[in-house]
Amino acid sequence: MGRIAQTPVPQRFPLPPLPGWARLNAPVQTMDEAALRAGAALAMLDVHVRAEVTFAGVWRRRLALKAAAASAKIARRGEDEARLRDAFYLRHGNDDPGPAGRMLLAWRALDRATALEDDAVVHVADILNLKMDDGLRTAITTAQQLAPDRGAPFAAAETARLVLMRRPDAEILALWLADAVLAIRLKWPLPLPLVAGALLHPSLRSGGRRPYPGDSNWMHSCTLAYGRAATHACDLFAELERNAQKLVAVTARLRAKGAAAVIERLHNDDAVLPSARIGAMSDRGLRRLFDRLVALGAVRELTGRSTFRLYGL
Repeated sequence: MGRIAQTPVPQRFPLPPLPGWARLNAPVQTMDEAALRAGAALAMLDVHVRAEVTFAGVWRRRLALKAAAASAKIARRGEDEARLRDAFYLRHGNDDPGPAGRMLLAWRALDRATALEDDAVVHVADILNLKMDDGLRTAITTAQQLAPDRGAPFAAAETARLVLMRRPDAEILALWLADAVLAIRLKWPLPLPLVAGALLHPSLRSGGRRPYPGDSNWMHSCTLAYGRAATHACDLFAELERNAQKLVAVTARLRAKGAAAVIERLHNDDAVLPSARIGAMSDRGLRRLFDRLVALGAVRELTGRSTFRLYGL
């Protein structure tokens, strides 16, 4: 069998690292300082969002997984990233992945340019088992009409506050909508799951409590959360870029027919089952390919199990 076609090498950008002062390694007391640091991190993230790279899909999926794990904790559930990944990838077909798994479905559904359109929001509310009533519709409409000159993280924070004011049971949807509003204000082609994954960071706790959209200091806490989330997203991008470079470096050594489609899937999703139907490749062929990629250090086995394994960058 012939060698597979070369996968385009991920584009590298001469981006300077995020300044140390913007990484929120020390307490931030004032709103001005919080806005400055969040602005620096979001400006750096803006460049990453607009970069045309082969691994953009897995980057977004990993951020969705982080947001879903945080959402599970917010909902006082016990699922972590590993259990959520299992719930999603090991289900049969389109079976219900369970309450926590639906949170992952919801965050993955943020990956669309029209996230604030009615059908998208209704779809996510349905995934989260939320009734779309007049109060929730009014909150969403109000969020869409916030002053256009308001800063992106402030508009996002206000969106979450407005939704929670109307529907105290809709915190996950409120955070989802906040990320959608942020992306629209920044004119990003697609939203990123950001704020939920940062809200549980210990540095944001006050009086033993995590930030909540109904708090008097919510605007300050949410701004800091966006700064921390943007920093994490940039760091994850850099990590995945290195991993993607390793994968591309070994493609010329792969002889399995259909390997190109598998590599494309690895660049576009969080994980891949060795029993996945990818092109004409058999289960046995796919397992052998993954064994080869792991041996070459180009792919990781994500579960640590001997059965029901999952592979990814």
